[in-house]
Amino acid sequence: MFEMVIGLEVHIQLNTKTKIFCSCPTSFGEAPNTNVCPVCLALPGALPVLNKEAVKKAISFGHAVNATVHKKSIFNRKNYFYPDLPKGYQISQFEIPIVENGELYIDFEDGSSKRIGITRAHLEEDAGKNVHEGAVSHVDLNRAGTPLLEIVSDPDISSAEEAVLYLKKLHAIVRYLDISDANMQEGSFRCDVNISIRPKGDEKLYTRVEIKNLNSFRFIQKAIEYEFERQCDAWEDDVYEDEVFQETRLFNTTTGETRSMRGKEDSAEYRYFPDPDLLPVILTEEMIEEGKNIPELPDQKKQRFMDEHGIKAYDAAVITSSVDMAHFFEAMLKEGISAKNAVTWLTVELLGRLNKGSISFEDTPVDAIKLATIVKRIEDGTISGKAAKEVLDHLMENADQEVDAVIDTLGLKQVSDEGALLAMIDEILTNNADKVEEYRAGKEKLLGFFVGQVMKASKGTANPGLVNKLLKEKLSS
Repeated sequence: MFEMVIGLEVHIQLNTKTKIFCSCPTSFGEAPNTNVCPVCLALPGALPVLNKEAVKKAISFGHAVNATVHKKSIFNRKNYFYPDLPKGYQISQFEIPIVENGELYIDFEDGSSKRIGITRAHLEEDAGKNVHEGAVSHVDLNRAGTPLLEIVSDPDISSAEEAVLYLKKLHAIVRYLDISDANMQEGSFRCDVNISIRPKGDEKLYTRVEIKNLNSFRFIQKAIEYEFERQCDAWEDDVYEDEVFQETRLFNTTTGETRSMRGKEDSAEYRYFPDPDLLPVILTEEMIEEGKNIPELPDQKKQRFMDEHGIKAYDAAVITSSVDMAHFFEAMLKEGISAKNAVTWLTVELLGRLNKGSISFEDTPVDAIKLATIVKRIEDGTISGKAAKEVLDHLMENADQEVDAVIDTLGLKQVSDEGALLAMIDEILTNNADKVEEYRAGKEKLLGFFVGQVMKASKGTANPGLVNKLLKEKLSS
């Protein structure tokens, strides 16, 4: 009956060494109020100086999302009072952002895709941080002045699933570009959700509600789903105008509910005007051209993996969803293993174990060389696929050990000595003469029984391919 209309505002902390308008470091986790100076503290007479590196990173993002990069942009003062904003205004871009009219594509499991427009991406400074301790609040201004790129999407997103896919693609792009570490836990990648509903088929845009400062894909999805239901219930109960109004809400991660925080301001209430302390940003042709020199991005890498290695679209999308995983996969292939086996052992075996242990891919205890070596030992017949899983399980707990040493320690090396295998086979066939006669009479399914007996006798170390071959030769003779 209803559909949701979603637009996302994502604040990405740029990984410059210093802040956007001063030379204070941007390092995370320092003692409160140590990474500050007269500019950060808004002391009288302190003047901002723009960080050129922040501008360069914004330009590269613009090219990555096929956007217009404006040769001229300006900084504005966004006026509002909050304890962690010492100037009483934030320096941001309003009328003319550095990046405008971009796009990215999200991919679905069925192979389809959807274009999501990017309205704009503008540079601005971050505020400080309020630390609440009981009835007392402290202000830490270490983060004040940290360079942010705020990326605003068009209202093209129509489900929680699409919102998460968009954010994951955006996250991947900024990591591939290396313009941000995009660490959600440290606040380097924060999202505000603007959501409204309308009857299906209606083109009108109704009242939008903002859900502020979400920093987890899972919580973003849950917040959207809850807010959609809240607005639908209000409409159906004929209290929409009383309960749904332009406001900022917070998501309670414990209860899974959104709650009102404050009324949402219109842009006019911020009284934007050009910052008199900063000249317009004028980009040179050289800077714009330099910004086009960007690395291979997720979509291009995905297509290349499909073309060069015959990987399925879904598998290629999973691998390229993270720059770390894409580089891991490429490192595996350099070891000379097949792409098909590399995909399976990376996306099924390793990722499965990481997810089960709630371990991030960046913290995987098994590196690309070791995983590729496990695959090599399967391909050269040293171990079976089942034994390889045991090796991987062992390495997940003992990352400092080497693959071949683990194979020897666990006694998993396959027996490929034909003489030794034939001796086992002869004994098993002699002890099961009745089943041999049944097999030769046409009951060929018994081959599986014989293979199982050999594997049991060898304690799982016999080479199953060779066992099948030798058994067929013996049984047909």
